[in-house]
Amino acid sequence: MSTLVKKKRYEIVSYEDAAPRVKAVYDDTKKTFQLPFVLNWFKCQGNNATLLEGNWAKLKSTLMQGDVPNVLKQLIIYNASKERGCDYCSHTHGIFADSMSQMISSNEGFRVTENLDSPIIPESYRTAIKIVTKAALNHSQITDADFQALEDAGFDDAEIQELMAQADLVNMLNTIADISGIKIDNELMEVSA
Repeated sequence: MSTLVKKKRYEIVSYEDAAPRVKAVYDDTKKTFQLPFVLNWFKCQGNNATLLEGNWAKLKSTLMQGDVPNVLKQLIIYNASKERGCDYCSHTHGIFADSMSQMISSNEGFRVTENLDSPIIPESYRTAIKIVTKAALNHSQITDADFQALEDAGFDDAEIQELMAQADLVNMLNTIADISGIKIDNELMEVSA
């Protein structure tokens, strides 16, 4: 009788075992996120340098660059991931968003992810989180009224495009996290503790 050994869906490629092109991306992710380690989301793509480079370029430009504050982008990804049930992304982006809580409130112990409906969070942020989460989960239900609400909240056309790009980004992030079967990074858990 043979025993079936379950193979990992995606191999986690450590920094030490990574090819030079992959190491270059790993180094850039550590620098960009200001972390001393590589997140599992990247390591699960370490066997395919071309895919990793493309996904990192998209993530970096969509999430880390532009005019919309990064804390708002992190909150959108956190909320859409939480609504969809992607534990890896909701946990990871929740940690990143909470690390920026002081950008929203100087209240001692305030964690921005604990109550996204709080009046402490700017109304424009709450509007963007709601609408972009809707775009990520049910893009066909986005209406002209949603775009008008974002404009009324103070976002210009370029910022609205940047916000809506988060819907596409979170779908990519969640898909890779969920299908790969990756677990939440132990190092990230230690940093957030």
